[in-house]
Amino acid sequence: MSRQSEQVASKRATFGMGCFWAGDALFGALPGVIRTCVGYAGGTKDSPIYKDMGDHTEVVDIEYNPELISYSYLLELFWNNHEYGLTTKIKRQYMSLILYHDEEQRSLATESQELKQREVGEIFITEIKKFIKFYPAEDYHQKYRLQQHPWLVQTTGLTTPEALRTSPLAAKLNGYIAGAVSLKQFQQELPHLGLSEKAAQYVTKYVIENQGSGLYC
Repeated sequence: MSRQSEQVASKRATFGMGCFWAGDALFGALPGVIRTCVGYAGGTKDSPIYKDMGDHTEVVDIEYNPELISYSYLLELFWNNHEYGLTTKIKRQYMSLILYHDEEQRSLATESQELKQREVGEIFITEIKKFIKFYPAEDYHQKYRLQQHPWLVQTTGLTTPEALRTSPLAAKLNGYIAGAVSLKQFQQELPHLGLSEKAAQYVTKYVIENQGSGLYC
């Protein structure tokens, strides 16, 4: 893949919107998103793990190119793709959470929440807090949908935990396999992915099969 997008000063966005597998697929496939990683954030416990998360929340941490995709657009997807809803209080593990990285993100998040609440006529339970620290989740959580296809992982060389956490290709494939993009978008991006013909055919099959099935955990 071209590294041109990584030469621009990238930014980060961190969202909790239910189970983090779905958000990982949704955001990872977006044009302008460089890489994603799932993990735990928003709480105070040191070194949280999945079975002992403390007061942290499952989040997806997104690195993106602000020249290609805006934080406002990421927020629009955040509001429209919650797995467990925005108005019902649930345990902190799956709560609706925006962790802002700078004052501009805080302002945009607050404004977008107010706008969405007016649109639907309900009050959201979303918390908007300053980002403090992100703890990557265990290896088996990273690019979870992609990991269900071991042949594709092997043939693309994404076989290490670091590659699954940091590779732009891993983020893309994880979203494609989950049906997070249209066939048209995939076909437009395919020439830039460096996939073999067999791998391209394999991914195409799942893009078609999983379109419209909804992102789930």
